[in-house]
Amino acid sequence: MKVVLLADVKGQGKKGQVVNVSDGYARNFLFPKNLATPADNKILNEIKGKEESRLHQIEMEKQTARDTAEKLKNIAVKIKAQAGSDGRIYGSVTSKEIAEQLKTQHGIEIDRRKINLADPIKAFGTYLADVKLYPEITGKIKVVVTDK
Repeated sequence: MKVVLLADVKGQGKKGQVVNVSDGYARNFLFPKNLATPADNKILNEIKGKEESRLHQIEMEKQTARDTAEKLKNIAVKIKAQAGSDGRIYGSVTSKEIAEQLKTQHGIEIDRRKINLADPIKAFGTYLADVKLYPEITGKIKVVVTDK
């Protein structure tokens, strides 16, 4: 008998999977405990629709990430920092500051945890920072650090 699992069942499968089990196991164990429901055409169509919706959502997220990566290629984030007499910055420029300036200067909102700096920025100059937008999609931000 084909059933759709409503919860994870050890030895059978994960929630939402369609599995083939014996009639007695389904009637005496899975159905009474609400762990599964019979796999009729209505439920199979619902599962198919949910899967298509999920795949469409993933594709939309990937396209948004590609568009953002394309925007980031042509952008330079300018950060003003205060320095001592030797030309070194007090502290360092962090990914949080880069994310805030990117939002205020260009209107692009990126989580600070997605910005990856190879080394801490502790001097004036131009740097490149990687931005992990999606598992396979990364972009680069040009960061320009100047004196106040």
